[in-house]
Amino acid sequence: MADVVKQYVSSDSPYEPIIGFSRAVRVGDRIMVSGTAPIWPDGSCPPDAESQATRCMEIILAALARCGARQQHVVRTRIYLTDPADAEAVGRMHGAVFGDIRPACTVLVVSALVDPRWRVEIEAEAIVV
Repeated sequence: MADVVKQYVSSDSPYEPIIGFSRAVRVGDRIMVSGTAPIWPDGSCPPDAESQATRCMEIILAALARCGARQQHVVRTRIYLTDPADAEAVGRMHGAVFGDIRPACTVLVVSALVDPRWRVEIEAEAIVV
């Protein structure tokens, strides 16, 4: 069996070397983007959920681009929220990015994320055909 070729993309998250993960991995036509938090390069994050979700999506779209994909290639997203009251605002952002693309999407409410400032974390999967 031939070796599977994988493309790894880093976002320079401080968690990547500690946990041992990549922001995104492309295998063939499939791209998986790790759970993405709303972190700016200086370590700060916006206070409100919609701005946090927008920042997560900026990081995700940049990782997809480095793998040769665009938002049109996204087939699945997962949104993790720490407060169900944020679902509408985060949903608006998701709809603004993916309204016509309509990927499968799951929204989960979790008790906490790694950093207590984070209100949202987003994953994505894409297929480039």
